[in-house]
Amino acid sequence: MRPFEWIEAASSAEVTAAGATTVADAMVMTNGHRKVSDPTVVKAGGIDLLDLMKEELLQPRRIVNLRGIAGLDKIAGQEGGRLRLGALATVAQLAVDPLVRPYAALADAARNAASPQIRNVATLGGNLLQRPRCWYFRSVHHHCVRKGGETCFAFGGENQYHAIFDHRGCAIVHPSTLATALVAFDARIELTDAAEAKRETALEEFFVLPTRDPHRENDLRAGEIVSAVLLPKLAAGARSAHLKQAEKESFDWPIADVAVVLEADAQGLCRRASVVLGAAAPVPHRARSAGGGAARQAAQ
Repeated sequence: MRPFEWIEAASSAEVTAAGATTVADAMVMTNGHRKVSDPTVVKAGGIDLLDLMKEELLQPRRIVNLRGIAGLDKIAGQEGGRLRLGALATVAQLAVDPLVRPYAALADAARNAASPQIRNVATLGGNLLQRPRCWYFRSVHHHCVRKGGETCFAFGGENQYHAIFDHRGCAIVHPSTLATALVAFDARIELTDAAEAKRETALEEFFVLPTRDPHRENDLRAGEIVSAVLLPKLAAGARSAHLKQAEKESFDWPIADVAVVLEADAQGLCRRASVVLGAAAPVPHRARSAGGGAARQAAQ
């Protein structure tokens, strides 16, 4: 790793003032030149950022630490029954917080993610924004389409852990297990810009397919930070679960995972099902045929 400048940010305005760009933009190269030269990027837990730097895929000139921004680690209920999850809340917090516990699929996903050491450092926002774990993307020797090249090497190479849905142009699978559960709950994401203006959108719409943009996994814009994830009030009779299948029993990336949220009526009959697959597509994949084609409309 090359030397870099360290900046402590106390607000989103300071992040923008430092000239921070997205990690996705910082990694794209065209005609042998980086889209953003000498980039400035932000750090929350820093788990994925450190990996990218050690792999020599990203060499930032400046790193802006978000951990000093007050209030971004809070988990709190809101008027109307929504639950606000601060972007700097750690994965370990999500696993044990009593306000999160009723959202069992999310708590389960957090509890079974990574190792205890990583869960205590990794943040919700960082988990959602981490880059793909595709071995071609992570190889400095493969200039794949996601880094600005012209080829997705997975189509003609080793691809046993790659996408089986929606992979036109790029066969990555989305790396966030938390995202699988959050999309099943119809979560929304809150983003804050330099003027402290907030932009809120459905988390499902925040993630982007390769056909929309092959270089990025989400709609985060330069100068924005993820400030919170918002969970809707649980419906009466709602039940949920998250299941993960991996080659190892612990500390492993999923081969497949699924989050299911069911809403039952007073007689115990299911009136709505939300089924989302992880590690199956470039974005968390809503299994509409399994959950019912009207599942999304029913949530709106």
